[in-house]
Amino acid sequence: MRFPPANLQLRRAQLVLMLATLLPTVAMTAVGIVLIVIGHGSTPTLISGVLVLTFCTSVITGYILGSIFVTKGASLARVQNDFTAAISHELRTPVTSIRLLIESLRDGRLVDADRVEALTLIARETDRLETLVGRVLELSELESGGHIYARDRVEIDDLLEEALAAFAACTLTRPTAITTAIERGLTVTGDRGTLVRAIVNLLTNAWKYTGEDKQISIEVRPAGRWIEIIVRDNGIGIDRVDQRSLYEQFHRGRRAVDSGAPGVGLGLAFVRAIVRGHRGKLDFASRPGETAFRIRLRRRREPERSPTPVPVRAS
Repeated sequence: MRFPPANLQLRRAQLVLMLATLLPTVAMTAVGIVLIVIGHGSTPTLISGVLVLTFCTSVITGYILGSIFVTKGASLARVQNDFTAAISHELRTPVTSIRLLIESLRDGRLVDADRVEALTLIARETDRLETLVGRVLELSELESGGHIYARDRVEIDDLLEEALAAFAACTLTRPTAITTAIERGLTVTGDRGTLVRAIVNLLTNAWKYTGEDKQISIEVRPAGRWIEIIVRDNGIGIDRVDQRSLYEQFHRGRRAVDSGAPGVGLGLAFVRAIVRGHRGKLDFASRPGETAFRIRLRRRREPERSPTPVPVRAS
């Protein structure tokens, strides 16, 4: 016997909950109001009306809370289904390649030179699987709060210098100059390594989804008690229909897929998890030809230095 999907079952439960509680409660509320109206000369009738309305209020409150839980359950079920479908798709390609290569080796259909190449391909696909699984596990740890972030003093100047060096190493095939506008002397409290990774992910995304004339910039500025790190590009932009699901694991927008740029849709999920782990904020604005991601981190309060006493010479 096959059961309907979990999200469909939850939607049905929400409908049953509404029919079983909300409609009768509305009718009872009308009865309670009538009892109160006609009960001015009769204390028992008035009390009965108040009790009926109190009961109805409790039922409506319970329905609202139940509806919230059911809605969240349906949303969680949808995310789980999407995640299962996405990771199955990403795992299927290397697994299929490995299976076909192993079958060719087992059946002796390859000459010696081809066997070496087949073994090299198997090793490459195995590394690809290992990398993908490792990234999923790492992301799960970040999002579940299992990762322990360092609480070090981090200078934004040094942070950006390290991120730009790492980005340059990732894009050796096509070096791209990054325009910078950085206010010096800003500091935050955080985990230097993960913050570098978040910025590199944003820069790499900007690099992948821009055309031949890549115009990528990074700006750092203070904003009250916050420090803003903004990465801009002149890329393909993000469709409005894809913006709501942008940070979901393995999600790639239609324009990103159509562009043919490599990726599995984990980069922005990492950025969001890292920013949340630092109790910061992440937002973006996008249109065709321009996209800007903004990371907001709390500015570190530096302890005030007491003035150095000036020694007084005895006369």
